[in-house]
Amino acid sequence: MRVYLPCTLPALARVVATGEVGPAPLTGYAVTPALVEWYVSGDTEELEYVALTDAARASLRMLAAGRADGVEVPARRVVIAAEVPDDQVKAGTDLEDRSRVRIPAAVPTKKIAAVHVDDPQAVPDVETALAAVFAADDGDEDARFDVDGAEAHELLWYATQEIPDLLP
Repeated sequence: MRVYLPCTLPALARVVATGEVGPAPLTGYAVTPALVEWYVSGDTEELEYVALTDAARASLRMLAAGRADGVEVPARRVVIAAEVPDDQVKAGTDLEDRSRVRIPAAVPTKKIAAVHVDDPQAVPDVETALAAVFAADDGDEDARFDVDGAEAHELLWYATQEIPDLLP
């Protein structure tokens, strides 16, 4: 199953150094039965895009939490796309978290299919969204507008052999 794992550039460097996405358990996003039920008319590509977008939002939250803890992290969302055996992916049934899954084990780097990262041109909008993401989660419409500004940027696709070029 294709699973989208939210990440940051410093965390991606740790993945490269350790040879795995971890520690487990991991939260990821995938095409789940709840997502299929929610988006009945969507084909597989559209459903995977929704899961990728949900993972990108989780990456934004990771960046905001890191900044709140005083960690210097580049304002670029990162999502790792990995192939995980179906029996290792535990999907919830909550329609609100329609694409969220849990993975009980670390994911080895050989299972990474690609990495999706913000273009550097998205940084100003991602910076704005970082200050607003938690308020947006709480229902603030102005904050939601700021987060939408970052989400208007498509993440760029990188092959696994290009990962070292992304690292600081």
